[in-house]
Amino acid sequence: MSSPDSTPPGLVDLASERIGGVALVANDEFFAAKENLLKPGRGIFIPDKFTDRGKWMDGWESRRRRKPGNDWCVIQLGLRGVIKQIDIDTNHFLGNHPPFASLDAIAKPGNFPKTIAAIGKLSWKGILKKSSLNPGSQNLFEITSDKTWTHVRLNIFPDGGVARLRVYGIVVPDWSNLKPGNIIDLAAIENGGVPLACSDMFFSSMTNLIMPGRAKNMGDGWETRRRRGPGHDWIILRLGAPGAIRKIEVDTNHFKGNFPDSCSIEGCNAPAASIKELIDGNVRWRKLLPKTKLRANERRLFERELARIDNCTHVRLNIYPDGGVSRLRVWGTLA
Repeated sequence: MSSPDSTPPGLVDLASERIGGVALVANDEFFAAKENLLKPGRGIFIPDKFTDRGKWMDGWESRRRRKPGNDWCVIQLGLRGVIKQIDIDTNHFLGNHPPFASLDAIAKPGNFPKTIAAIGKLSWKGILKKSSLNPGSQNLFEITSDKTWTHVRLNIFPDGGVARLRVYGIVVPDWSNLKPGNIIDLAAIENGGVPLACSDMFFSSMTNLIMPGRAKNMGDGWETRRRRGPGHDWIILRLGAPGAIRKIEVDTNHFKGNFPDSCSIEGCNAPAASIKELIDGNVRWRKLLPKTKLRANERRLFERELARIDNCTHVRLNIYPDGGVSRLRVWGTLA
């Protein structure tokens, strides 16, 4: 399986700007802006590009520190959740990367303080101790805390540049305002849905399938390579919570010469199943939507065609034989 992004299976980047992540404040961003930390990709390097402050860099870079202390940047997570892994990516920062970094976290709903003094007085919890970083590399760290967080603070020692920060974790939705019987998109990333596996994602990531809104372009969906042998492509998603599925939307927006000829959808109730068990068929998959023709660049809604499955925990979208789908919505009520 080809993978255009490095998101670990079953996790999402809680800090991604696509889902509302924001670089709130940094104590120093002399050479390069803090907002670059959350942009897509790993950053680019343009040898001859300079600004009036020095070399242009695609990341967050502070000036050379001449006093004791360290530099830091506070990130508001786009979606609150449990953090499982972080990637402090120093791509293209070679003679100017920080030799060490640590990460603090906090759960703070409501308004966040704006002054450096007030931010320093907050009850931050260290979730990654001071750890060494390699230059020009993805520096991956496992996080063992099982608490839910809303903000993180990246500390670098003593100064330097970081291209990207990825905060991989599990979304923890707030169901407090949801009334019994309300219909929600159980697969949406903001409701805790997550892609677990797919047969192929050569051209674009499976995570795009459950992002907010409609796709901006063809690259903002899930697209497989052209299939030259037998079989078909598929993707398995874990729903944010078990539920009774009432309506499904399959959107081929922007896919015109490369949409799937048809699709089918299956569901199962297997809350404890591993990814391998889901793929190998060691769970009982039941047909939700029979094999149905799709059309180019079109949003299709299915309701009367659906079989009823209560307490559904996962869905599998099968596309025949290959192609691209921009969004999948699985509307239902919580079990």
